[in-house]
Amino acid sequence: MEEILLFIKRMGYKKVGVATCVGLLHEANLFAKVAKAKGIDVYGVACKVGSQDKSLIGIPEEIKHNPGCHEAFCNPILQAELLNREGTEFNIIIGLCVGHDTLFIRHSKAPVTYLIVKDRVLGHNPAAGLYLTGSFYKRLLGPDLPKSKLEE
Repeated sequence: MEEILLFIKRMGYKKVGVATCVGLLHEANLFAKVAKAKGIDVYGVACKVGSQDKSLIGIPEEIKHNPGCHEAFCNPILQAELLNREGTEFNIIIGLCVGHDTLFIRHSKAPVTYLIVKDRVLGHNPAAGLYLTGSFYKRLLGPDLPKSKLEE
């Protein structure tokens, strides 16, 4: 975080965007609080922006987390478009899903970096998986990627 803030200051950026997962709103708010204390204007947008139900894109009710309830899908393209409209000069990703981050980066007019990379299994610390390839995650070194708990 400190390096990102120093980079923002050195580049002379005044308007910084934060594209966050709703699961990391607390962390995004903490970052915004620190950035604002450093005189940086922060504009945030959460992944569920637009609040369109998953059924609109063909997700059947039975595979929703809460069948029969409104369940918004993520909208990384709208996140980027809103920050573009705001005129942010630099954007920061906090925990967007793999693929969603790629779409956000593609549609952002401003340069983008990560503060937090999503990793639900390892507490948003994907480097831990690399460190554990000599022990717990040795199975990942095989030719086939084993099924993740997230896929079950």
